[in-house]
Amino acid sequence: MNDSSNDPLFQPYQLGAITLPNRVLMAPLTRSRSSQPGDIPNDMNATYYRQRASAGLIIAEATQVSRQGKGYAFTPGIHSPEQVEGWRKVTDAVHASGGRIHLQLWHVGRISHPDLQPDGAKPVAPSAIKPEGAQTFVSADSGMVDIPEPRALETDEIPGIVEQFRSGAVNAKEAGFDGVEIHGANGYLIDQFIRSGTNRRADEYGGSIENRIRLPLMIAEAVMGVWGADRVGIRLSPTGSFNDMRDDDPVETYGKLGEKLGEIGIGYVEVVEDSFQGNHKSGRPESVIDAIRSGYTGPYIGNGNYDADEARERIRSGRCDLASFGRPFISNPDLPERFRRGAPLNEWDSDSFYGGDEHGYIDYPSLDESNAPA
Repeated sequence: MNDSSNDPLFQPYQLGAITLPNRVLMAPLTRSRSSQPGDIPNDMNATYYRQRASAGLIIAEATQVSRQGKGYAFTPGIHSPEQVEGWRKVTDAVHASGGRIHLQLWHVGRISHPDLQPDGAKPVAPSAIKPEGAQTFVSADSGMVDIPEPRALETDEIPGIVEQFRSGAVNAKEAGFDGVEIHGANGYLIDQFIRSGTNRRADEYGGSIENRIRLPLMIAEAVMGVWGADRVGIRLSPTGSFNDMRDDDPVETYGKLGEKLGEIGIGYVEVVEDSFQGNHKSGRPESVIDAIRSGYTGPYIGNGNYDADEARERIRSGRCDLASFGRPFISNPDLPERFRRGAPLNEWDSDSFYGGDEHGYIDYPSLDESNAPA
């Protein structure tokens, strides 16, 4: 498709305070290439994001809001001055290339290991339930290691978790981002509170749906207090099974969460509808999507492992307003232009997804570099 005048992927969109030139968004992608020690973004990271500045919006990789929130080696943080300075290199590079970038705020909860935690402590979670089959890596030499049973957070620790996200939001603003996305997906801490399979608490943060979504809403309101509602989004994965996740009734759970997110006026919701992390086994959960959208009528970003044509159709039919793309953006820094021209895509190298150097990170060619046909 060469004429983009009627292409839904290339219609501008007003996402809160930001005007997006297209609806091809870069999804948050963990790449595990921050500088050590200190989990600090570096010049190579800045090059990576600058190369992808043509995205309607870049949602930068999941970034821990505290040392407690870290779950994997080499992932970046947003809780120290050095990390803020490192991220400033990234945002400056993206803005100099005409792009827009949000930071994803992350606390992994139970998906961690004592070797990654302050003072070798147990990872924390809503309940002391070990994630069966879940693994992480704690160093360049460790290989994948099993995740132990976590420690359940005490009720009086919950405000401290909210403060970690609020502080991360403050630091993201200092680092020059255009907004933030709260990571409420993929089996990490917020997702662990939302879903019944991981939340067995008996206090005001567990049991009923209203209680299980209390912490996510508290975090959202705290972050919105820093940025304003129109520069804050949240990512959800209602039926994802990654990290041993499940919910007894995702339609009811996420319908109620969507309603409450609409009431507080959060800027957008990004939903992982289908992914290599589990949902493909049972197909895209249209009934859950409908439940979310019935309560939340603001901007909806579909992350559904779409190709370009399916993304166009989902937007045309009103199933989503924008689409975010993950792996295709890894191997195609100029993905929007490839979609615009109908050009072939570079294949990705999954062996270089996590950790490593420039290979499989900033050496994928653009159309101009590869002389691919238009």
